[in-house]
Amino acid sequence: MKTFHYGQDRLTASIALRLARKEIKGQLSPETIHKIRDSAKAVEKIAEGDKVVYGINTGFGPLCTSKISAADTKTLQENLLKSHAVGVGEPVDLEISKLMMVLKIHALAQGFSGIRLETLERILWMLEREIIPLVPIQGSVGASGDLAPLSHLFLPLIGLGKVNFEGKTEKMATVLEKTGLNPLHLGPKEGLALINGTQFMAAHGVIVVAKLHNLLTHASISGAMMIEGLMGSVKPFSAELHQLRPYSGNQHVAQTILNLLHESEIVASHLHCARVQDPYSLRCMPQVHGASWNAFLHIKQSIETEINSVTDNPVIFDENHSISGGHFHGQPIALPLDYATLAASEIGNIADRRIYLSIEGDTPGVPKLLLTETGLNSGLMIPQYTTAALASENKGLCFPASADSIPTSLGQEDHVSMGSIGARKALRVIDNVEKILGIELFYAAQAMDYHAPLKSGKIMTAIYQHIRDKINPVVSDRILYEDMETAIDLVKSGELVILAKKVANREGLAFETEWSEMFDY
Repeated sequence: MKTFHYGQDRLTASIALRLARKEIKGQLSPETIHKIRDSAKAVEKIAEGDKVVYGINTGFGPLCTSKISAADTKTLQENLLKSHAVGVGEPVDLEISKLMMVLKIHALAQGFSGIRLETLERILWMLEREIIPLVPIQGSVGASGDLAPLSHLFLPLIGLGKVNFEGKTEKMATVLEKTGLNPLHLGPKEGLALINGTQFMAAHGVIVVAKLHNLLTHASISGAMMIEGLMGSVKPFSAELHQLRPYSGNQHVAQTILNLLHESEIVASHLHCARVQDPYSLRCMPQVHGASWNAFLHIKQSIETEINSVTDNPVIFDENHSISGGHFHGQPIALPLDYATLAASEIGNIADRRIYLSIEGDTPGVPKLLLTETGLNSGLMIPQYTTAALASENKGLCFPASADSIPTSLGQEDHVSMGSIGARKALRVIDNVEKILGIELFYAAQAMDYHAPLKSGKIMTAIYQHIRDKINPVVSDRILYEDMETAIDLVKSGELVILAKKVANREGLAFETEWSEMFDY
């Protein structure tokens, strides 16, 4: 198992997920341990001295002018966790809670937060033992850090709050009794260091990066299959065309689709037909999908900057040098998260248009509603209603959360990012688009049925056959939602991408492009 050194190695979205899933082991190096101890000593000296430093010997937020005695600095930190654990709603997925712990360990281990080694080691122990805090999904405004969610995440350190342990919800006090450990007593600044940061929205952002990458790759697959099903032209994907407007995302999509359609008998069968241009939903895939790939690059770069940053406050350089700043503010990722939401929604929008196009009956050999005998049978009329509903729902979710700000903390925190709301919305939209793309695969395979005995190229033939192994052709009306769920699972699982890469490697073909490394999460 590969080892990742917290606070030292560079974290990516992929590595963060692998740490949360225990596919990589995370640990602290001797150099990092040294930095952590030095930072904790610096905070201890500040707490014992006369110099006023926010959050160490003062109150919080609007109480920043209230001086706290040296004797009360530790009580202050535990009170902070208790008073700020005010989240509501259902708990987030356990994987997001794990990611929050991974990201917080990495931020604190950089040695600018004053956290003690034993506190970090307790978080690492909880991760290793799969003692995962239950974190309510609502309550963060995305500035001053994700205060409420992070308070719930770290209440278990002091023996409070609820966790998932051995598959059950338990009070942390009960888990400590079972494991023979005592609650921690937090040192100066530790409570503030734990809850001041962007790890709730950043953890969601990591999932957004992974899911958006999978979604965009599947959009190329379902789009290419729909080109074949509707006998669309491959000329709009030509390399020389896209050299004249060389956006990386556009070129990536154009070349990937050409790779997928390589040696397609279906494409070759109508190269010299009279049709001059295809509708935009086919012809403009490089421009539309490509714009979303460019947005993907933005969110990937933003999230990976964020998860390698120190995002608490104040930042402790040494006992004589601390700065109270604003690294906890979520705006640097709130805007890209809203952008990613729009990018995902547009993929669903154009896929729904291709689905509608496929049932119009304008493609030679492909019947209206994708069924030969209609009237008694409705064919594939109605699943498009579902994609229309999902696309419309996404449009309502695309209003940018970061456009809003409501002052908090008696006006001390007078501009907030709402990035936590944007992050949650992004995942909702991506989930909806995964469903749309699954339904597009269902429709595209049905359209391709009518071109037999012509075959696609080797990659697309394997993908088509895999779909047909799971979903039978529709020959008369039947219950369709189970087929739709199967197709959606094909997208969510990523198995078609794995299959495409496997066939490409085996046959010496290209699947993605020379830019793939740039877009890999």
